[in-house]
Amino acid sequence: MTDDDTTGRPSRRALLGWGGAGLALGAAAAGGAVALAGPGDDGPDPAGGAVPFHGAHQAGIATPVQDRLHFAAFDVTTEDRTAFVALLKEWTAAARRMTAGQPVGEGGFGGMPEAPPDDTGEALGLPPSRLTLTVGFGPSLFGRFGLADARPEALAELPRFPGDKLDPDRGGGDLCVQACADDPQVAVHAIRNLARIGFGRVVVRWSQLGFGKTSSTTPEAQTPRNLMGFKDGTRNIAGTETDRLEEFVWVGEQDGPAWLTGGSYLVARRIRMHIETWDRAPLKEQEDIIGRDKGEGAPVGRAKERDEPFLKAMLPTAHVRLAHPDSNGGATLLRRGYSFTDGTDGLGRLDAGLFFLAYQRDPRTGFIPVQRNLATDALNEYLQHVGSAVFAIPPGVRDENDWWGSRLFTDDRTATEGA
Repeated sequence: MTDDDTTGRPSRRALLGWGGAGLALGAAAAGGAVALAGPGDDGPDPAGGAVPFHGAHQAGIATPVQDRLHFAAFDVTTEDRTAFVALLKEWTAAARRMTAGQPVGEGGFGGMPEAPPDDTGEALGLPPSRLTLTVGFGPSLFGRFGLADARPEALAELPRFPGDKLDPDRGGGDLCVQACADDPQVAVHAIRNLARIGFGRVVVRWSQLGFGKTSSTTPEAQTPRNLMGFKDGTRNIAGTETDRLEEFVWVGEQDGPAWLTGGSYLVARRIRMHIETWDRAPLKEQEDIIGRDKGEGAPVGRAKERDEPFLKAMLPTAHVRLAHPDSNGGATLLRRGYSFTDGTDGLGRLDAGLFFLAYQRDPRTGFIPVQRNLATDALNEYLQHVGSAVFAIPPGVRDENDWWGSRLFTDDRTATEGA
């Protein structure tokens, strides 16, 4: 990376007098000017590039999927509306800098030596690594700050689905932040600094680290595989399919409150995989359960991964058949899931699985009917849904004067309430 990014501001390294090229963990060396990830590239940008922060929609949704995730849900601890709005503005300013590869705060470490530094420091010298930060508001947030009338009808706690074994300590939350990057240290640094800035106003409720993206928004790239060894997300919405994004992902003017237009809804589910049991299942049984062959990823009776599935050739309980839009009235999700491993469960089994993330225009016509249809999925024998949350994702930050949630908190109905 050079001493200046594309915005003309000093880079994180230049501000702190660091010389030489920094290496991201698992990424390429920093190069010249900041570059953007191309529409057909889900891998690390050779320049450790930055994803634009400003735009009509938040980055981290249709953006080419990065390799690593740190997701955190927060509970709000302040009752002061002004303090909470100030937090959103401070978070936005910090996110704007971190996604550009700069340290939090104009002075880097900054301030007096007797005071804590502005930035925690573990990402200094690292390139941006395509870091994106995506913020959402949970249903519980609208019970405070005079926001009750602004809650979208579609933003309601998810119903309980057959087989759910939900841990209350792994679900819900007033806010969420999804940090995706090609370097895990960059993603963790971002969540750590937002949590630090929020001290006294918010507290982390739960969090999840993820690796090995299990879905792609760039169909030109190789389809990733989940921990069961199967390709996942073959028919996922591409980031370049603006018509499908408008139809299935972005909230329209007619869909609900004006503050959410251009935003989306996020469903997050922590899905434990019983991989030891799965690993003992015969290959033919695994393929019948999924509805695709394990090597090529072709649907049953087809030759290539992207061949149109013949659903009736699959078992009635096959996962692909039950999850397919044709089996769900056309319901379609944009998925950005990640694999996870969190040690063992005390019985010698890996606590591993899929951290499912799905964006949609309305959960009532997206995730909920699809998940209900999966009640007879043969794959359920090997899965357990243990965490669950839903969030409204506001539209993007328009410019340097804008901030996350600005339209929600400056709406005429809520601007004077709860102050």
